[in-house]
Amino acid sequence: QQRVVLMDPSEDPDDILRANRSREKTFVFDMVFDHRATQEEVYVSTTKSLLEGVISGYNATIFAYGPTGTGKTYTMLGTDCEPGIYIRTLGDLFKALEATTEEMDYTVSMSYLEIYNEVIRDLLNPSSGFLDLREDPRGSIQIAGVTEVSTTNAQEIMQLLMKGNKQRTQEPTAANKASSRSHALLQVTVTQRSQRKEMDEEVRVGKLFMVDLAGSERAAQTQNRGKRMKEGAHINRSLLALGNCINALSEKGGSRAQFVNFRDSKLTRLLKDSLGGNSRTVMIAHISPASTSFEESRMTLTYAYRAKNIKTQV
Repeated sequence: QQRVVLMDPSEDPDDILRANRSREKTFVFDMVFDHRATQEEVYVSTTKSLLEGVISGYNATIFAYGPTGTGKTYTMLGTDCEPGIYIRTLGDLFKALEATTEEMDYTVSMSYLEIYNEVIRDLLNPSSGFLDLREDPRGSIQIAGVTEVSTTNAQEIMQLLMKGNKQRTQEPTAANKASSRSHALLQVTVTQRSQRKEMDEEVRVGKLFMVDLAGSERAAQTQNRGKRMKEGAHINRSLLALGNCINALSEKGGSRAQFVNFRDSKLTRLLKDSLGGNSRTVMIAHISPASTSFEESRMTLTYAYRAKNIKTQV
């Protein structure tokens, strides 16, 4: 339930010279799923507990991370008959909000965007071109001109997401036929006001980010050339920036004061609050059981293991 053992496929039991140099590694996580796990199980043990936080005004973030072809988009978006985390979370969120509508007024707005080659595109309105990241006077990061949809109907949202996902930049690579070449970010904002009209009216805002990252693999694996190669470099650059932030945050309690460079990429700037700020964050790391992707699996597990050490200050 909590341990991953990574075996080295190239290990030869008769090789005396490398008898003590095994690359087998064991990692311990909060939760480990094997190939038999259902979408429901993954959702219940990773995301479901974050929802009350969002309703009471905290931020929450869910990442899907891992090499290409290991099922990140499947975990997040799912299919029509096996919906993923996006839909299950929103469905439960609306149910929870309906239960408390007697004393509170709610608005739920969502935007869905992608970061591709370090530019931001709105997936719900792709014709709007590239969008800018700006900081508002309170210091929170806003995306200028992004489409925000207000709805309380999970079915409507499913259609919007499916439509948005078709706008995502997908290209075939040698590793995956429909590889997502961009990071997709679904941002849901829950604003609530008490219905009793007093002078000091309290407004609570909780934000929920759900991020489906692009595949993190080495170029050799995808056999990319030309434009794909450049694109892969951008993907790996933003994931490296994310990795650097995670490193700096997980060492923050250490001896030297670490500077966390969120400005290295648009992805980390957007996620600044969800990594080191007032937020509960879940990272779902995906690995492939294939022996050809041993290196990728090892990198992913090390990365996720490091993220586990981050302590956020509320």
